[in-house]
Amino acid sequence: MSDIDIRITGRAGRITLNRPKALNAMTYEMCLAIEAALDAWRDEDAVTVAVIDAIGDRAFCSGGDIADLYATGIKGDFAYGQKFWADEYRLNNKIFTYPKPVVSFLQGFTMGGGVGIGCHGSHRIVGETSQIAMPECGIGLVPDVGGSLMLSRAPGRLGEYLGLTAARMNASDAIFIGFADTYIPQLKWKDLISELEETGDVNRITTHSTDAPDGTLQSLQPEIDAHFGGETLGDIVASLKATDTGFAATTLKAMGRNAPLSMACTVEMIHRLRGPSLTIEKALEHEYRFTARAMEHGDFLEGVRAAIIDKDRSPKWQFADGHVPLAAVSKMLQPLGANALKL
Repeated sequence: MSDIDIRITGRAGRITLNRPKALNAMTYEMCLAIEAALDAWRDEDAVTVAVIDAIGDRAFCSGGDIADLYATGIKGDFAYGQKFWADEYRLNNKIFTYPKPVVSFLQGFTMGGGVGIGCHGSHRIVGETSQIAMPECGIGLVPDVGGSLMLSRAPGRLGEYLGLTAARMNASDAIFIGFADTYIPQLKWKDLISELEETGDVNRITTHSTDAPDGTLQSLQPEIDAHFGGETLGDIVASLKATDTGFAATTLKAMGRNAPLSMACTVEMIHRLRGPSLTIEKALEHEYRFTARAMEHGDFLEGVRAAIIDKDRSPKWQFADGHVPLAAVSKMLQPLGANALKL
């Protein structure tokens, strides 16, 4: 059985992720297959809408399948990872700029690479089980696949908070932050997809939508803004440590699992991107500056070892004391010159 089912049904180009036992984690081959389909449908008059969904209740897509990245990187082959990320980011950009509607159905876990294919389309639908997060700092990366775009656009300092803690957004949170658009109870999804296949009319989405159950981030925003407004990771940590609250303790514990270098670069990246000149191209370029160096100079290989390979959950991070020099951040985020991302 194929990991992905790509077909045309009625007016809809259909992409269905089909690795439910692996929480629909994205392989490199799946990434290339999605890109090829979107390229083919771009000028196909019979296709008026692209619909992306996934098999299984637990996840739309839990992220990228990183085993191959680790296997090559541990041998000193960094070129495979650089090509993987460059090709993945090209797909993320194509979804974001696609001239036809792209409708995604985001049940269960949508994390990392899942955000890249599920949260850049024109119509992003969430339901009662949706849990969206950017947990990359936990494996020595930064929020990527265009996720830094949405974090930089998030209200207040919620982008820094989500990037540094990997906190999960429910449907209401995801709509508030900008990772999703519409809440529809999941029992209605099958009927809606059938309508999209029959008519190609994305206006049908609004006929099924309803208010999402309450989230948590909107009420937490004043506290988050107070602590995450600093210029650097050190400023944020110092603010949290100076406060004796349950929120501060829980937040520091979550951040304590993550790579300090990744978190410091995440803060800097969001700050650089935030503003009226932000584009998906600029976000992906900054992400690639980090990921292209993540194996050789960052903590990615150690993060994957601890989380996926040995599963000891005891990574030996660089700058484990939390004090990340500004020079180390600059090194990871400096332009790549001739090796810059090409979309």
